[in-house]
Amino acid sequence: MTRLIEILISLAIVAVLFLVVGLVLPSSRHVTESIETNRKMTIVRDTLNSPKRLKDWNVLALRDPRMQWTFSGPETGVGATASYSSTNAQIGKGSWKIVKSEPTRIEYEIVDPARGAGKHTVFNLKPTGRNNRNVEIVQTYDVDYGFDLLGRYSGMYIRSVGDDIKLGLGKLTNMLAGVPNYDYAADFGRKDPANLPKVVELQGENLLTAPASVERDPEKIQTAMSNNLQWIRKVMDANGLEATGPVRVITTEFAADSYSFDTVLPVRKKGETGPSMPLSAPKLEQNVQYVRTEPGRYVSAGFQGHMLSLPKMRDSLRAWTMTRGLETTDRPFEVWNAGVDAGFTDEGQFTLFWKLK
Repeated sequence: MTRLIEILISLAIVAVLFLVVGLVLPSSRHVTESIETNRKMTIVRDTLNSPKRLKDWNVLALRDPRMQWTFSGPETGVGATASYSSTNAQIGKGSWKIVKSEPTRIEYEIVDPARGAGKHTVFNLKPTGRNNRNVEIVQTYDVDYGFDLLGRYSGMYIRSVGDDIKLGLGKLTNMLAGVPNYDYAADFGRKDPANLPKVVELQGENLLTAPASVERDPEKIQTAMSNNLQWIRKVMDANGLEATGPVRVITTEFAADSYSFDTVLPVRKKGETGPSMPLSAPKLEQNVQYVRTEPGRYVSAGFQGHMLSLPKMRDSLRAWTMTRGLETTDRPFEVWNAGVDAGFTDEGQFTLFWKLK
């Protein structure tokens, strides 16, 4: 009996110590980690402002590459949410939801099976380095345990969360390094905000195309385009066709000393109204080819300037696409809205398109 009483007293002492220590432990925890990247502020902010990119750098994806991700709410900004589900019991189900979106501050609300409430992580962005050309990313994590004593004890191991944040930030900067380093907000929106990138739907079209490969000299490129347009128009006349829009150029390769491309006109039967119907075996001449495109989603943006600036603008458009977790496919093309001659001056008017997977 005495032994039993001693055991009960010992358990009572342990319980009291557990309560006392638990009450003394902090009821909340805060962790901060930081890293630096040489990408443009626009790229860093937009990447963090899109939950679709979480699966590409968040440490959760490292622990279970097969976990399921779903996205809801807007594409970016407040309300955009990434939810995940894993068969790994330690990960379980959860979500990251953007609750604040400011030019240099993005805040996510976190829901996961771990103890604690009010979990949120904040990304603060600050220009740094020589001439402020780099961006410092400071990530903080906060959790509230309240009177959950077990939670307070688990908070003693919050350093593991810090390690995860540090690992995630490392993956984030590695991912950012693969994004073309252009400030697309300035490249496209400086003259007209309507030119900023967006996702559009294009219907199926009939295209007459003529390929060319010439030296990367504006005069020779212009001559090749003009010659190909003459052949395309000859084919149009022979088949009773009319153009449904301005000339286009599909880029195959813009190399250091050469340029390979297709000159293109969208066409339909003369007098046809509504969406253009597929053509039935049109008569072709020289190197003119007929292509029927399928409907699809494209990323698009507007640009005014010389055609020699288009390679940079294509990379800038691809950077915008990558920050939003989208992926381009096939060859990009531009609609030359002001015509061929204007495209070889600073008064060229272009609409860029790149198909999305």
